[in-house]
Amino acid sequence: MTEKSYKEITIGESASFTKVIEESDISSFASVTGDFNPIHLDSKFAAKTMFKKRIVHGMLTNSLISAVLGTKLPGINTLYLSQNTKFIAPAFIGDELTATVEVKEKRDEKNIIILETIVTNQFGNKISVGEATVKKMDI
Repeated sequence: MTEKSYKEITIGESASFTKVIEESDISSFASVTGDFNPIHLDSKFAAKTMFKKRIVHGMLTNSLISAVLGTKLPGINTLYLSQNTKFIAPAFIGDELTATVEVKEKRDEKNIIILETIVTNQFGNKISVGEATVKKMDI
């Protein structure tokens, strides 16, 4: 985990977190959120969709962004204030997803940081793109 002060964080700085999405991640996420949409859980149902197989919950893919924000950049003592996201492509079980954030702007008066957010798969294809707003609390 990273513990940097607001002042130590620089525009252009970036960090990433990578995870292979497993079957257990899908079932756990469905259980925690209550999202039991069969496109995520039922192979026979998913085979009839445009994707032809089960897809990962979009918010599960984006939750990897939270891992970066809370543990790497800005790191410990970060409050996640908002996120806008555009989902570009589906992720599938077995995909290796990488969430990357990059500091785009700092608002010194309230220790606010604006970050570009991108989730990609093992082929470099974008799964989601967006922007996060966080507050860095210096202790």
